[in-house]
Amino acid sequence: MEFGEGVRNIFLAGVGAAATTAETAKDIIDKLVEKGELTVEQGKVFNEELKHKAKEKVKDHVSVSVTKNFDDAFASVDKMSLEELKKLKERIAEAEAAKEEDSTDAEEA
Repeated sequence: MEFGEGVRNIFLAGVGAAATTAETAKDIIDKLVEKGELTVEQGKVFNEELKHKAKEKVKDHVSVSVTKNFDDAFASVDKMSLEELKKLKERIAEAEAAKEEDSTDAEEA
């Protein structure tokens, strides 16, 4: 698994956990409304407050930074087999073709 893929998976797991927590909280609020312990309006306000606080917590505790430090990539290239180098060259050619296509599309626009 690549480093970027690992970060992506961790981020998605965090989002999934937050979504599950929000759903659970909503279910609890709905049950309290059904029992008459909260009015529908109080439930809506409470639910919105929970969503807002969850967003704040995510903003406070989650940061993602992307760097273009290629030292690790260059070290990896030194360790590759001929077959791996061939696949890497093919992937680079595909990426270059896509970039050229993107720049051509941008010039035409």
